Amino acid sequence: MTDIDVIAREHLSAAGSATHGRSAAMVAQDGPLRQTVLALRAGSVLGEHNAPLAASIYVLEGSVTVVSASGRLVVNENQLEIIPQERHSVEANEDSVFLLTAVTETHLDSGSSKA
Repeated sequence: MTDIDVIAREHLSAAGSATHGRSAAMVAQDGPLRQTVLALRAGSVLGEHNAPLAASIYVLEGSVTVVSASGRLVVNENQLEIIPQERHSVEANEDSVFLLTAVTETHLDSGSSKA
């Protein structure tokens, strides 16, 4: 069993002393599903990157802003949001840690077809 609270505290502490102000650990993986705990020191940015096929962000502590061409999405502690399907970055409004859930590839069932 994975204790997310313990991992979140460890990575928030590590982010505080990291050069780029961030720390992360993948906590679950099952086929195309990935769950990662990410911690960002206040003012740190997870630079612009492509969105996975599907993703959500759940803020465990703090507040972050997801920035994309569609706008700015503030996600506060204990809030869950879907990540836009476009390039985006994540900014820490304060020391923050969040759980990123992502589907990274399609899972095709090539053995079946619809009639």
